[in-house]
Amino acid sequence: MILGILKSNFPGERRVPLLPEDINDFENELILEEGFGEMLDIEDNAYKEVGCLIASRAEVFAKSDAIFSLKLLQPVDYPSIKVGQLIIGWTHPHGSGKNFMNDQAFPKDLVVVDLDNNFPGIFYKNEVISANIPKGLFYRNSFYAGLAGVIHAFTSYGFLPDNETKIAILGSGNVSQGAFNSASKFSSNIRMFYRNTMPVFKKNFRDYDIIINGIEVGTENDPILSLLEQSQLKKGTLIIDVAADAGNAIQGSHFTDIEYPIYKEKGLYYYVVPNVPSIFHRNISQLLSKVLSEHIFRKDVVIFNEIKERRK
Repeated sequence: MILGILKSNFPGERRVPLLPEDINDFENELILEEGFGEMLDIEDNAYKEVGCLIASRAEVFAKSDAIFSLKLLQPVDYPSIKVGQLIIGWTHPHGSGKNFMNDQAFPKDLVVVDLDNNFPGIFYKNEVISANIPKGLFYRNSFYAGLAGVIHAFTSYGFLPDNETKIAILGSGNVSQGAFNSASKFSSNIRMFYRNTMPVFKKNFRDYDIIINGIEVGTENDPILSLLEQSQLKKGTLIIDVAADAGNAIQGSHFTDIEYPIYKEKGLYYYVVPNVPSIFHRNISQLLSKVLSEHIFRKDVVIFNEIKERRK
């Protein structure tokens, strides 16, 4: 299989998902977009020396059976996607990738592999096939999402909390743990709420100065904070959605980006950056490269065999 690996052109994305030192005993042919490692000051020759081909973005699309893009492909790339190609990455078919599925995946008979940390899956036509990819591969990336998001939100908001600041963290997963790691460096006045203790939060949510969400609900029909509840919050409350579940967990919220991470609406402040680990892209690139090299980029990984069988 010829696997093309692109630089993600998602706004603010800086992570480099494959480093030269992790390319060992790869059986498939790799074509990397020119300048692939520039965010880490890695020259193209470093990849050539370990057997990779370097090509323009257009050539990568044209020559590859499968395309890997860490984040969702953007509309500017749609004309380059070939019928029947395999698309791999954080594609979020039921979330931010819905338009991609409708505009590209279905009409072009694409196989879309979503590398969701908890529920990786293969999306083909109207089927969802369980991918034989270990769950939790990217837990450290999720942890960094919470850690980096909180630090970034505090500095962007221009405020470091202290023990007088009341902070609520929603969730108990990797993202929420990363958020707690950051917030606890500034304040001990923090309370974590889990799904089974959410009724307690609901009784007291008006008291908090900062609300940090680490739960992805995936549907606007079951928000953690409804529009009505948000209208009851104190003016100036900072809502940090490190799960980046825009419009769903925090009803009515919308995505922000690393350059403009916070917006104000009706007296409240919102932070909803979808690729916040990119802030620490040097750390995260090393983690991602090792995980992706072992589980995704090698030809003998079971995921490729499953797709071949499905298309027979």
